[in-house]
Amino acid sequence: MSTVSTRRKPPRVGDAPLFRRSLIGIVFVLVAFVIIAPLVIIGVEAFSKGWQLYRDTVIHPDTLHAVMLTVLAALIAVPVNTVFGISAAWAITKFDFWGKRFLLVVIEIPFSVSPIVAGVAYLFVYGLQGLFGPWLDAHDIKILFAVPGIIIASMFVTAPFVARELIPLMQAQGRDLEEASTSLGASGWRTFFSVTLPNVKWALLYGVILCNARVMGEFGAVSVVSGNIRGQTNTLPLHIELLYHDYNATGAFAAASILALIAVFTIIAKVALERQGAGRVRKQTNPAEKTS
Repeated sequence: MSTVSTRRKPPRVGDAPLFRRSLIGIVFVLVAFVIIAPLVIIGVEAFSKGWQLYRDTVIHPDTLHAVMLTVLAALIAVPVNTVFGISAAWAITKFDFWGKRFLLVVIEIPFSVSPIVAGVAYLFVYGLQGLFGPWLDAHDIKILFAVPGIIIASMFVTAPFVARELIPLMQAQGRDLEEASTSLGASGWRTFFSVTLPNVKWALLYGVILCNARVMGEFGAVSVVSGNIRGQTNTLPLHIELLYHDYNATGAFAAASILALIAVFTIIAKVALERQGAGRVRKQTNPAEKTS
């Protein structure tokens, strides 16, 4: 007759009911006061003086210009950084070359450098007293305190997002599928579009969404290089600051509600993509999917 060991397993961290409930309670309290409360206040204050004032603020020419400039920066910065992220991830994970580790470090720089520091650095590169400033001024090319500077600053702060999502996934997938494809005669581009891209599409879309959200909300670097010219070089975050400094708190909250809505839609898109990706993974890993 076999004997079964009845020794109890050592308790895990958090198994105690009191500890588990306290931890969950702390998390919910922090979420309520740090995340949910500001969003609620934005909505309440935006409509505190009525729908008419909210509408007038949103359709004001300066607000509309700020929205259009923010959208323009996103329409340029996001595709450029998407191409950069795909290229960097493909090069780092699929090829061996000198300087690979250095490239990984460089990609991480925008995460470790303050956006304001990056904006000041651009002043010393493209400003009148900067490295290329005299040449740009001689050829009447305006980068700083103009739209190009805003786009460049936005590209800098969002450069790592797509690459950071793709590199770990592509490293985990390895090179076997690409090597099999090329050994069967497929070209490099055919391999990329038929093998590599379908395997990383959910991570790619997730990175694009995060990159777009970051562009929309960028303040630090853009505030330095834009010049804060009302109705000309103000993005939506800068316009909110100007409204607040004009003692127009309700207008500032009204403009901020646009960014809050963008954040909400970003979260919804993120959750939808995660569910789609998880559903595809479960379907692919279910051995009893096909039954006749």
